[in-house]
Amino acid sequence: MYLNRKSWDVGLGRTLLGLLLAILVYAPVAIGAVVAPEFLVVQGLLILALLVWGVRLWISPRPQLLWPPICWVVLAFMVYAVARYLTADVEYLARQELIQVLVLGFFFFTVLNNLYRQESVQGVAFTLIATATAISFLAIYQYLHHIHTIWGHYSPFPGRAFGTYVCPTHFACFLSLLIPPALAFLVAGRIAMHYRVLLAAALLLMGAGLVVTFSRGGWLAAGAGVVLVLVLLATHRHLRLISILLLLLIVGGVGYAGYRYLGHQAAAGHTSLSASAGQAGQKDLIMRLDMWQAAVHMWRDHFWFGVGPALYDTYFDQYRPERMQLQPDRAHNDYLNLLADWGTTGGLIVLAGIVAFVIGQIKAWPHIQRAEADFNSGFSNRFAFYVGASGALLGLTIQSLVDFNLHIPANAALGLTWVALLTSNQRFATERWWVNVRPGLKWGLTVVLITGVLYLSLQGWRRFRENAWQDRAALQKPGSVEQAACLENAIVAEPKNFLTRYDLAEIWRVNCFAASENYQEVANQALTGYQQSSELNPHFTYNYLRAGMVLDWLGRNAEALPRFRQAEAAAPNTCEVMTDIGWHYVLARDYAAARQWFERSSRLDSVHNDAAGHYMRLIDERLRDDAPPGREF
Repeated sequence: MYLNRKSWDVGLGRTLLGLLLAILVYAPVAIGAVVAPEFLVVQGLLILALLVWGVRLWISPRPQLLWPPICWVVLAFMVYAVARYLTADVEYLARQELIQVLVLGFFFFTVLNNLYRQESVQGVAFTLIATATAISFLAIYQYLHHIHTIWGHYSPFPGRAFGTYVCPTHFACFLSLLIPPALAFLVAGRIAMHYRVLLAAALLLMGAGLVVTFSRGGWLAAGAGVVLVLVLLATHRHLRLISILLLLLIVGGVGYAGYRYLGHQAAAGHTSLSASAGQAGQKDLIMRLDMWQAAVHMWRDHFWFGVGPALYDTYFDQYRPERMQLQPDRAHNDYLNLLADWGTTGGLIVLAGIVAFVIGQIKAWPHIQRAEADFNSGFSNRFAFYVGASGALLGLTIQSLVDFNLHIPANAALGLTWVALLTSNQRFATERWWVNVRPGLKWGLTVVLITGVLYLSLQGWRRFRENAWQDRAALQKPGSVEQAACLENAIVAEPKNFLTRYDLAEIWRVNCFAASENYQEVANQALTGYQQSSELNPHFTYNYLRAGMVLDWLGRNAEALPRFRQAEAAAPNTCEVMTDIGWHYVLARDYAAARQWFERSSRLDSVHNDAAGHYMRLIDERLRDDAPPGREF
């Protein structure tokens, strides 16, 4: 009976390894799992993994739980995420962020307690290195053939490779998480020579893939990770010479390549190109500074608990600097984004996790080093992984200063995998973190896993139905009754999504402007839709703008003005809001007031703002025609 349960336990462990590997491989291949259908696959695979883990707790002859201090921190953030979601201004956005937090949190615990054996660690590392190599080959092909799409998604970054992601920077982060472990296994891994040759080829391909992303943050992250790997490897007496030589070779090679590139640019007379690149870099820096400034102001105004999960972009209109007219989505700095969304409370929890992790690694380091000193050859997979994953996490820490890779599920899952597998090394330093799963604890864990499975399953089914109807709506003729019917079904599936209600109201608005008979009835449907959307998200400026436009179209200008005032209060530095308010005054025939709003809009954005300039020319013509004889305007 004992042997039978043990064989079942081994089989369930292998099943878990397969499911977790499927998540880690599928997510980066599926554009980082940032789109709902792709993330739902990740969510479904995790649900299966939780079910298998629950069964394994009851099947295993001697179930144990690995619970070092960092686990309390991860659990605390998951509980805090639930509490913060319940108090958020925009329920739908906060719930989607909560689901991601729960998925990644459960994923961390599952990896930590089921993949800590050396064979599993090696399997995960080599499988992901192979995946990154294949994607890098695709990225090089994209760069050479000027391809801008992947799986039907367009990447708006000309001249840069992006692999199976949409954004080159996120693909660069994925590579920077795998180049340091690959280098560590190449130098210090206890592997056969033909595998070492394959690793060298993989490193070359991943390095080339990283280069063609033209992500400076990715280059810096990978470089820092590689340097840390070689410095740590140099602490081993058998690896010191080759590590120092490789470090000098890499630094010298990068320096020489940069020197040759700059010399070629100067010799070819590409000064204008260099100046253009410099201007682009300066513009990018200014945009990031604006996004960071907005995040800091949000944090100050909502110091303890932040604006709410995933609400940085929603609140951005209120904090938008005048020179920044793009919609940022995230703060492009994971630390500032954390403080803006989750406040000081969330920041302190994460800081506690970082401290607990670092202290654990410092305590585990002597035991890892001592164990590997027994190998006279200096080759050890455990030591190589420890060094490589540490370098990868250093790179992630650095790149998080200039981007939002921790909000890309594929990259966040990979980073958490390295954290979990490194944390598992603490078992070599002490046995105190092993907890025997007695009947009471077993029942408690089972209840937690079942609760997580039920909630994620119900939310997944809800999101799946909503997304299916939204996809069907996208296939219909824009503005048609069929498209409206699909959106209505999407609202039935997910009544809290303010964007779906807004899209439906937009259909009625367009039909109202085009209708000749029942336009008032259609207009009232649009106004009702905008009102319902505003109740779900009071910060969404377009509801006020479009409602004001409908009221103006109906000739109810006095009722329209308060809507435009609401839009101005919600987005005081957004050029589109100023343009629409100017349009309101044009319909009211107050051309002098209208021109002031168009001038303000043009000052906010004089490059991509044709509408404001067009209306100002029309107003000038109208004022000129209406001017008394002999008076010039």
